[in-house]
Amino acid sequence: MGRSRNPRRAAAATAAVEEAVDGGLARLVPDPDRSRAWTLLIDGAPQSHVDLDDPGYLSFEYQRRLGHVIDLAAPPGKPVHAVHLGGGAFTLARYVAATRPRSTQQVVERDASLVQLVRRELPLDPNARIRVRSADARAGLGKVPDGWADLIVADVFSGARTPAHLTSIEFLDEVRRALKPSGIYAANLADGPPLAHLRGQIATAAARFAELALIADAAVLRGKRFGNAILVASDLPLPLSELTRRAASDPHTARVEHGRQLTDFTGGAQPVTDAAAVDSPAPPPSVFR
Repeated sequence: MGRSRNPRRAAAATAAVEEAVDGGLARLVPDPDRSRAWTLLIDGAPQSHVDLDDPGYLSFEYQRRLGHVIDLAAPPGKPVHAVHLGGGAFTLARYVAATRPRSTQQVVERDASLVQLVRRELPLDPNARIRVRSADARAGLGKVPDGWADLIVADVFSGARTPAHLTSIEFLDEVRRALKPSGIYAANLADGPPLAHLRGQIATAAARFAELALIADAAVLRGKRFGNAILVASDLPLPLSELTRRAASDPHTARVEHGRQLTDFTGGAQPVTDAAAVDSPAPPPSVFR
């Protein structure tokens, strides 16, 4: 490859931080366009983007969509109890702390070495009420008191795949136990054609929650490419019109599917149990090029 002609970009590249963590090789790469912003990659796969000066800024499209869910989970600015399964660089926990001061949050991240790296290089605001626990996501969720959480966000990937034990009805039983009756569950799912994993996850959530919505790029929903989809679930009506408006106005527009259309999308897929669960599919190599 040729040498970069952008001196700022070249200087930023030399400041990247690399460190072996439990999940592989972690790289923190500075954002050349934002002075204290970083992208976290694990074995080359982008995981998180954080702007330490502006934690309300969400760069990745899937994180923006989860940000919309967070924004609409309670009245603007109202503190919430939030659980984040999967930590990465704590992007969404920082977002909640910035947009909803005095919120109380728990982050469960299995990779203890990654937690140490992020704490050292991208320190959390000491005034934020964010507790980080190094544990398996399902085991950590099991320690959350009954009915504690207003919001549970699942964004767990190991080797770019969601572990099987976080895809089942039994897992969602734990989610429901920890949620308040009015609480919202949001999960970052990744799939590509023929979308069997995504359809199964919708069917699984439908077996445990009264209200569902799916936020995704139209090309992903049509099975044209591999990508992320945000599943939103609750027992109370979801803010569908506002979710739809926000998703449509994003730089990378998305659709919100719900109701009969979402049911039809599952194509008769059956809920997933622990006994039958498998990891989500691996993304094709071209996704990260």
